Amino acid sequence: MTIQAHLVELERKHKILENELHEALVHLSTDDLQIVELKRRKLLVKDQIERLKNTGDTLH
Repeated sequence: MTIQAHLVELERKHKILENELHEALVHLSTDDLQIVELKRRKLLVKDQIERLKNTGDTLH
């Protein structure tokens, strides 16, 4: 998988997690631990995106 393709996939995953988090926050019945887990996963994906972007910048 190319860096660009991997980046697109990570951005897609980040957007999905963002939507899931939004839905969880809208529904008051959502468990706080579930919200924390979604935020953690979203942050991990964001960190992966940033690392990949930095790797791509050093290659140019």
